[in-house]
Amino acid sequence: MPPFRQPVPAAYYDIAIVGGGISGALCAYILSQEDLQVALIEEKEIGHGSTSANTGLLQYSNDIMLHELMEQIGNDPAVRFYKACEAAIGQLEKVTASLPLDAQFRRRSSLYYASTEDDVPRLRKEWQALRQYGFSAEYWTPEEVESAFPFSKAGAIITHGDAEVNPLRLCRGAVRFAEKQGVHIYENTRVLEIHSTKEEVRLETTNGEIRAGKVVFTTGYTTSPCLDHGKEKLNRTFAMATKPMEDVSTWKERMMIWETERPYLYARLTEDDRIIIGGLDEEISSLLHNRSVLHSKGEQLMRKLEDLFPEMPIEIDHIWAAMFGESTDNLPMIGRHPKFPRLLYLIGLGGNGTVYSMLGAKLIRDLLAGIPNDLTDIVRLDR
Repeated sequence: MPPFRQPVPAAYYDIAIVGGGISGALCAYILSQEDLQVALIEEKEIGHGSTSANTGLLQYSNDIMLHELMEQIGNDPAVRFYKACEAAIGQLEKVTASLPLDAQFRRRSSLYYASTEDDVPRLRKEWQALRQYGFSAEYWTPEEVESAFPFSKAGAIITHGDAEVNPLRLCRGAVRFAEKQGVHIYENTRVLEIHSTKEEVRLETTNGEIRAGKVVFTTGYTTSPCLDHGKEKLNRTFAMATKPMEDVSTWKERMMIWETERPYLYARLTEDDRIIIGGLDEEISSLLHNRSVLHSKGEQLMRKLEDLFPEMPIEIDHIWAAMFGESTDNLPMIGRHPKFPRLLYLIGLGGNGTVYSMLGAKLIRDLLAGIPNDLTDIVRLDR
């Protein structure tokens, strides 16, 4: 894609979005369709933070199971949150259909297997909760798993209505759409200072001052300004992509695969029949720069993949590490700052970050417009 145009700065923006990953891109996409003057500010290049390491699984199931979330926050809020995640995948499908490039959005089902026999009761309880509240899900016995895949598991849930996407294409395509709608894109622009008053927000940046009525921080796993970070923690995660496979016929319906163990393993196929597999999360809040350790993690992921698909001749092509943010209650943090009403945040903590970015972009729009939204209290910053 050609580079984004360097804008002639406006004297004033209704909304300034700080952070040019998927969250910022989808915010810019949604807000570009409102009658607003919007700026998107990114300190590097669009999509080159954690978005570039995203593995592209879109699921309505979350790191915390539905029945466990019901116990945590109540049945109605938990079901509303899960339904919002399901709806967000449909919204992402519409977004990708409107983009000037193919973001490789493809509907998929997911296989969620019991990592051990002990996880089966919990998995069955989750399936019952999903079915009770209208989610499209099946429960598979060990025999059904074995008949569909070259591996055996003690049980599994099959969820329908999930999807996969190319995250970088989604991000850059959404920003390109927003730019055509009039959003000003500031790449290589770092915010140095923030001054929030009753009348406006002034951002001191490496490219001069930007004035805005409100600012939305979509800064991902980097520290978000003016925010208490006691509810979040950073981990390090690893992923590996294989070289293209000649035969993936034993991978039933190209399902996405994940498991009940925490941290969990996850895998999917790409458009060109590579396998992306990730996991091995570590409670370390810094990126890995040791190539020998990274290679060792790739070898571990390859062995786990070979356990699932022993007949596939697997060759590693790329290995990478990335930062991964989680919240203490397994929910994203989205909403208005409790003390500074002109500052809003969309922080998609957890393994379902792209889905959270989509539902969060809609929630941010509703908050700005004064429209009630069912998720406001569930994901608010001061919950």
